[in-house]
Amino acid sequence: MNKYLAILLAVLSSTEIQAQNLNSVPRLVVDITIDQLRNDLLEQYAQMYSPDGIRKLAAQGVVYESAGYSFSPIDPASAIASLSTGTFPHYNNIIGSSWLNRSTLRPTSCVEDPKYVASPSQLSVSTISDELKIATKGAALVYGLAENRESAILSSGHAADGAFWKGNGNQWTTSAYYPQESRRWIESYQRVTSSDARMADVNEQICQLALECVRNHAMGRDAVPDFLAVTLSGSNGKPTEEYYLSLDRTLANLIAQIEGEVGKDNVLFIVTSTGYENEEQTDYSHYKVPTGTFYINRTANLMNIYLSAIYGHGRYVDGCFKNQIFLNHQLIDQKQLSLDDVLNRSQEFLLQNDGVKDVYTSTQLQRGGSDIAKLHNGYSSDNAGDIIIGINPGWQLKNEITGENFTFRMGLVSFPIVFYGAGLPSQRITKPVTVDRIAPTVAKAIRIRAPNACTAEPLF
Repeated sequence: MNKYLAILLAVLSSTEIQAQNLNSVPRLVVDITIDQLRNDLLEQYAQMYSPDGIRKLAAQGVVYESAGYSFSPIDPASAIASLSTGTFPHYNNIIGSSWLNRSTLRPTSCVEDPKYVASPSQLSVSTISDELKIATKGAALVYGLAENRESAILSSGHAADGAFWKGNGNQWTTSAYYPQESRRWIESYQRVTSSDARMADVNEQICQLALECVRNHAMGRDAVPDFLAVTLSGSNGKPTEEYYLSLDRTLANLIAQIEGEVGKDNVLFIVTSTGYENEEQTDYSHYKVPTGTFYINRTANLMNIYLSAIYGHGRYVDGCFKNQIFLNHQLIDQKQLSLDDVLNRSQEFLLQNDGVKDVYTSTQLQRGGSDIAKLHNGYSSDNAGDIIIGINPGWQLKNEITGENFTFRMGLVSFPIVFYGAGLPSQRITKPVTVDRIAPTVAKAIRIRAPNACTAEPLF
């Protein structure tokens, strides 16, 4: 029996080695996230693309046609954090680009850091690039590039060699959080390129920096995998057709240049979207579509009067931000009130207001349930309010104190996930998938552990 077992193990080991040789570890992973990329607009201009950009990705890549996020709401920062950690805000703590600081009652950026000005310190779990650093004992190179600091920092993780973004005066910059060598390099790059006015398009500038990062740091040149996170900006008001054709040219150039530097079989590209849409304000009343305005600051004041009538005079509402209301926990404790009772009373009051469709308390969101799974996944008790208000689709939410003003809609944004290069055969998958499966897929491809809060299965 032992003899046959030994033969079987030898055969299995040989098969495993052969499989690894057929699908070798990529030397470089290039993770490209495109802000607000949409399937319908991608397809609308399909006949106008060049052979080497979006068309090549679609024809030669592993294409998941219908991707989505497993939480709500989504914005650029929460999307990027989810992509890099393989989980959602309930665990990674990044509920949005900013939130209300409970201590100061002022909005704070998700990458704000008193010591370094900006860092990933508020991202509470590891990223795919962090795990790569750990697996290679720091030998892997990791960089993140974007127009804004949130995307650059969150996409590259805690242990990155550098994160670069556009700062004041449209200058490339970074943070004191990153190594001095990295800060000197971007300062030198900025001096060399500051007078170059030929590249007005921000995505061209991002991709040019990405190429210089690969070349100057010799990324993908040895057997230790490296990681480059690139976040491309949305249209920023540019006509849709012009933007998508420009995006096509930019991707074609980036892919060709990196393949030329590293080799097509040595680089794995991942392309996907932030999965949300930042639409212009629409006056639905002009088209006779039901609409209205919900003033959250006025409602919060009335709710405070209502709670004072029940529990005695006091400031029960600390503040409001976006569609969230923050309660004064210190006062509630001082009065020895039940937080659940205050939350339930508040919920009853808010549901009586025009334009309010749903009201969710922190207790409900922490507990979760299949009917509110996406809201539960998008909620973090560290940064979110005690009460989340869902207003009717088509209604505007306004805060006259902060100036916030947005129209609520529940429209689905359909977008793809594309894996290209590294010897992968082309394939199209129509079954819907979620983006939290990207990180474990990359981890499997480069033979490392998935991020420490990731529970999703690899896509392949």
